[in-house]
Amino acid sequence: MDTRFLESFVAVVEEGSIAGAARRLHLTPAALAQRIQTLEADLGAPLLQRAGRAVVPAEAGLAILPRARALLRDLRDLRDSASESGVSGELRLGAIATGLTGLLPSLLAGLAARFPQLEVHVSPGISSELYQRVVAGDLDIALIVQPEFALPKSCDWRLLREEPLVALAPAVLAGQDPHILLSAAPFIRYDRNQWGGRIADRYLREARLRPRERFELDALDAIAVMVDRGLGVSLVPDWAPPWPAGLSLVKLPLPLPVPPRRVGLIWTRNPARARVVRAFLDQPAESGNAVAPPLPPG
Repeated sequence: MDTRFLESFVAVVEEGSIAGAARRLHLTPAALAQRIQTLEADLGAPLLQRAGRAVVPAEAGLAILPRARALLRDLRDLRDSASESGVSGELRLGAIATGLTGLLPSLLAGLAARFPQLEVHVSPGISSELYQRVVAGDLDIALIVQPEFALPKSCDWRLLREEPLVALAPAVLAGQDPHILLSAAPFIRYDRNQWGGRIADRYLREARLRPRERFELDALDAIAVMVDRGLGVSLVPDWAPPWPAGLSLVKLPLPLPVPPRRVGLIWTRNPARARVVRAFLDQPAESGNAVAPPLPPG
């Protein structure tokens, strides 16, 4: 069995489409579909099925998925351990949406300049999902919001940025009391399923504010655009730029103390992946609030 076919199957599952997986693997959709068909013929069972517009694992696909991921992970570790030509192979990296546009580009630019042989696969997602993928070994490292629970001993953490909560309002409301705005104006809530959204929700409860909720969204860029359009106010972390262009907004500081949203990197202490992870961690972080302490020895 060609392990490239297993890689294609896992990529389709993770991307949710043949087209997305083909872009990730630098193949044509037709070539990737042929790989899947060959793998299904080899295993004697259909591995994928349609669910609306998405492609999801069939029963047999779900059965082999954990072992396929483990096999590919072991193969990747074997190749990296055998390499004597410096940092090469691949780095599997996850990042939240604001990290993809804010902190990550400068880190990846430095990585590409220093290690052109290293292939990087970037997976977008929300913090809770990316955290689970790092712990499971599907990702080498992820840029996420720091969880509020203790990390397992198998994981390490590096803080990159602290983002204080601010009341976000149209610029014409500059100078207004943020608590009055959050109580009286229509409120666009930062999704409570997001770890950062839970910080905002806790502030509202501790300040005993009962906003007039209009929407609940998980995309901070979308929240900023809606506030600019006069659809309401919001309570969000002051995330790393760039913000959407052309907006006329004001960020109002809050009167009560509140922990910031902390954004950083999480990775597992896997000796087989240490070389590529260290290559990424050695990149300087470019951000006004960036905190990039030196790596511990070992």
